[in-house]
Amino acid sequence: MHDEYDPQAIETAAQRYWDEHESFKAVEDSTREKFYCLSMFPYPSGRLHMGHVRNYTIGDVIARYQRMRGKNVLQPMGWDAFGLPAENAAIQHGIPPSQWTRSNIAYMKAQLQRLGFGYDWDRELATCDPDYYRWEQWLFTRLIDKGLAYRAKAVVNWDPVDQTVLANEQVIDGKGWRSGAPVERREIEQWSVRITDYAQELLDAIETLEGWPEQVRTMQRNWIGRSEGVYMEFGLAGSDAVLGIYTTRPDTLMGVTYMAVAADHPLAQEAARTDPTLAAFLDECRLGGASEAALETMEKKGHPLGRDALHPITGKRVPIYAANFVLMGYGTGAVMSVPAHDERDFHFACKYGLPIRPVVVPASWQGREIYIKTMTGTSVGHARLTGEYPVAGVTGEPGCDPLQWETWDERFEQPGILVDSGPFTGLTSAAAFDAIAAWLEERGRGHKRVNFRLRDWGVSRQRYWGCPIPVVRTADGGLRGETDLPVRLPEDVVVDGSGSPLKRMPAFSELANGETRETDTFDTFFESSWYYARYCCPDNDRAMLDERANYWLPVDQYVGGIEHAVLHLLYARFFHKLMRDEGLVSCDEPFTRLLTQGMVVAETWYREDAGGRKTWYNPADVEVTRDDKGKLIAAVLRADGQPVTFGGVEKMSKSKNNGVDPQVLIDRYGADTVRLYTMFTSPPDQSLEWSDEGVEGAARFLRRLWALAITERGERPAAAVAPGDAERAARREIHATLRKALYDYERHQFNTVVSGCMTIVNTLYRLEDSPAGRSVRREGLGLILRLLGPIAPHVAHHLWRELGFGDDILAAPWPMVDEEALVQDSIEYVVQVNGKVRAKVEVPADAERGAIERAALANDNVQRFVADGTVRKIVLVPNKLVNIVVG
Repeated sequence: MHDEYDPQAIETAAQRYWDEHESFKAVEDSTREKFYCLSMFPYPSGRLHMGHVRNYTIGDVIARYQRMRGKNVLQPMGWDAFGLPAENAAIQHGIPPSQWTRSNIAYMKAQLQRLGFGYDWDRELATCDPDYYRWEQWLFTRLIDKGLAYRAKAVVNWDPVDQTVLANEQVIDGKGWRSGAPVERREIEQWSVRITDYAQELLDAIETLEGWPEQVRTMQRNWIGRSEGVYMEFGLAGSDAVLGIYTTRPDTLMGVTYMAVAADHPLAQEAARTDPTLAAFLDECRLGGASEAALETMEKKGHPLGRDALHPITGKRVPIYAANFVLMGYGTGAVMSVPAHDERDFHFACKYGLPIRPVVVPASWQGREIYIKTMTGTSVGHARLTGEYPVAGVTGEPGCDPLQWETWDERFEQPGILVDSGPFTGLTSAAAFDAIAAWLEERGRGHKRVNFRLRDWGVSRQRYWGCPIPVVRTADGGLRGETDLPVRLPEDVVVDGSGSPLKRMPAFSELANGETRETDTFDTFFESSWYYARYCCPDNDRAMLDERANYWLPVDQYVGGIEHAVLHLLYARFFHKLMRDEGLVSCDEPFTRLLTQGMVVAETWYREDAGGRKTWYNPADVEVTRDDKGKLIAAVLRADGQPVTFGGVEKMSKSKNNGVDPQVLIDRYGADTVRLYTMFTSPPDQSLEWSDEGVEGAARFLRRLWALAITERGERPAAAVAPGDAERAARREIHATLRKALYDYERHQFNTVVSGCMTIVNTLYRLEDSPAGRSVRREGLGLILRLLGPIAPHVAHHLWRELGFGDDILAAPWPMVDEEALVQDSIEYVVQVNGKVRAKVEVPADAERGAIERAALANDNVQRFVADGTVRKIVLVPNKLVNIVVG
């Protein structure tokens, strides 16, 4: 054992030992409690960043902890390898995406191994391997047979430069995230999967996910978006046809002043054939993203169709507009617009001079006379809201009234009491919901309906680097699933950015007998939605999953970023239910517990030129001067000594050039220091603010632990030595700290575990070099090495062996608190007089309350402050405090 801590040498040796002994190989064993720990697999971009390091360290700490608790642990790793970024990089470098992807996998795998993560590499998978994606192709053909997968026209985000569909999150400010081209709303044929058939089950099952953060569960509920409303039909003037809409606010029906339909709605398309101006407007509507978020932020525009709808209750004419804020893919592609009670409708009505008719007012207005005049000056009427709620609509100006409204220039969007609503006037919004629904249903004009915000999952992408969709178009135009699987993606292909090369490859797309193969590929969410299950049996070449999946699933602990809280997790939950219904798995949900780690953030620094363009500098290249309180005084670029501007603390990113290369830190300090720092700086679910000084502090602690351990070289358990007072106090502190650390491990508060280890090391350093002191020091080292084992595994492994505790710390029993060590013969109480500390007294641990109070009152300093006063009350906090109240 060297005197100096040499992380490179000990980490290499430890990793060699784990490899030789297959320490992390997972084997099914029905006699042991299993624990499946999984971190979200990475996209092989080329190099690990600190977000990766933190995420995978958290997962590895949990897996090693559970292993040391005696559980049968599975912790696998793989690669989310398909996707457009690989195509873009391949275009830039002039190489096939497969070559770029696999070289990145090799490099990143070596980085993960260098960090000492305890993965079962025998289960490694990459989603671009045919042995993997053949099984999702197989399942997709089963979904086609069941009617759960279908091809139909859908409105999508279309990037005209990349010539592909973009997911909503890939549209930024109305432009493609890579090309920067304005995105178009385009209706094309897409393959979709009926996730909506599982909407209610997905929603209900959220209540069972007690191990998930409530924030994530809420996000999932909102994305599924169950609502209870009314479907109703407006007539069309001059036609027997109807215009169907769905609304959650039927209580506002009498306030409808116009209808809005999507640009792709049949009514809009029909009207555009004879109206060139409308046709041009519809073309304009197709520019911009097709997501709800995009619709919320864009300017609301419309154009009249020249047709009217007929109100289902009053029969009055209501003008119909084509509007850019309505999508054909959501609901019926048409909405009723109530500008007095909806912000979007209000602004549209103001822009185009449409009536604004208030029909719901706050319940607090009951018993008061109101008068409302719309912004267009149209008198709506007035009414006194009394307990009888008379019908509103009396014309003429009312007398002076403190609640008189000259204009209705605000929206009242909450439930309330109906006014000017014919037979429904005076009802509460809740009562009106049922009454209006019943009125419409009796006349065949509507009915109650449960609706979901969730739409079917469009899985087609017009990209090359993805899993081929296994479908053949027959000579007569029919569609059938492929039977000869896998449909292999040709890999030796150089892409040029002019769309998918599969469309220009007859060897791939043209089959015998006039049949053609589908050239779209799957959305990459398709691969990442079931990889966790394939890890259970990656070597099975005859089935998608086997009985081993039912041994390991569900995943006991899933670790990943909050940015995946909706789509990935929702799709994975849905995919799991598809596999369950196919008989492949027996459980209902894929992930029992979820930990969403915080971001890694760091300072940003920049200079701005005359044109407003910012150049960002890495924090390592900036010299910062601060005062004693840490306040920034000055910052200059080391290269030229000129000032730079502080840009705030933000997530590490290439765009802000504030990232830290983990490989540089590993080479300098070793993997254990990097792991220890990322666990110590903040709890896993909170942001970690990077600090170079903090990394150096973590390295110092490990060197200090090493220096303490080398004093024990050659020491072996000696005959029992009776501890003195100092040793008993040290053991009490060690085991009290251990108790808290064991509790913190269970709640994943690894930062306080590290803090506890530091406390124990400080305690051990204070012990005298006596037989009793050495005995306690050795006991303490045995405890701290096991506590640190999951966090800094290399140094713990090495010291455990060198100090003679055993061959493999992974096989060591998890430390237990010695309850006898916590027993105290006496307890020190802080004594206060009127809330101010005046003394400390020591009493026997079993002293009764009276004895404690007498000891406190007998203290000389306490007597000085009690003096001739009268003791009014004595407050006793057991084992801590005595407060004497003197009056």
